[in-house]
Amino acid sequence: MPGFLKNRRTAQPGIKLDRYTLAWCVGLTLFIELVCVVLRFGFNQSSSVATASTIGVITFGYRVHHGYIGALLIPIGILTFSQRWSWGWVCFVAGVGLFASDAIHHFLVLWPITGSPQFDLVYPSSAAADE
Repeated sequence: MPGFLKNRRTAQPGIKLDRYTLAWCVGLTLFIELVCVVLRFGFNQSSSVATASTIGVITFGYRVHHGYIGALLIPIGILTFSQRWSWGWVCFVAGVGLFASDAIHHFLVLWPITGSPQFDLVYPSSAAADE
């Protein structure tokens, strides 16, 4: 097996998913989800409307969910992991937190509450956003 796929401390592939790492993943997921829920329902912010004129222009109208960023960070973390609190470990924990929070937010929070998961791949047109 190539050296970059091995955990340097244990010579095992990838990240050892111990209780400490799992606790950080769950805690970060819950924290990110709490922030999303407070912004969405407490401050009545919808990311598809609030970021359409800024990030939407940069991404050519495609929505970038935080779960996408998490999905990119997870394999980076696995491939670059060396030990706890290394950049690889941080990337892995942040990736799991972002990915899981986005899935929870769209499918376990928004869908039951609003009736739609609102998992849009593109930003709504300005006419639809004004309605």
